[in-house]
Amino acid sequence: MSELLPGSTVGPGRHRPVPAEVNQATREIVGAAIEVHRRLGPGFLESVYEKALAYEVRQQVPITVTYKGLHVTGQRTDLLVEPGVIELKAVGALLPIHEAGLIDCLHATGYRGGLLINFRRQVLKKGIKRFVW
Repeated sequence: MSELLPGSTVGPGRHRPVPAEVNQATREIVGAAIEVHRRLGPGFLESVYEKALAYEVRQQVPITVTYKGLHVTGQRTDLLVEPGVIELKAVGALLPIHEAGLIDCLHATGYRGGLLINFRRQVLKKGIKRFVW
């Protein structure tokens, strides 16, 4: 049985269980993000955290959106880790526009899970939002 992590947002795919390997990958990514935050603290730009976290994962992956057979490029996600999307922020508060960006990436990639991580928080766990779509 799969569980949701605290701070999870469940989208339309909520009736399907999340595979155990997705939950395990999520825990590993959150652990890596906490380690980065522990060492760097909350005061840097998003790009600093992205480079530090990319030590563990692929970074700035281009996403191709297909519309009626036409491949439209230009959208990128901060980090893409099979089988999910990670969007990093270093802002005072996460806003609906940040969530919408992650949801757009989930739709474009076909992945079911994503993390929105705000490194500007004093306690990083309070700045992590998980999306299951």
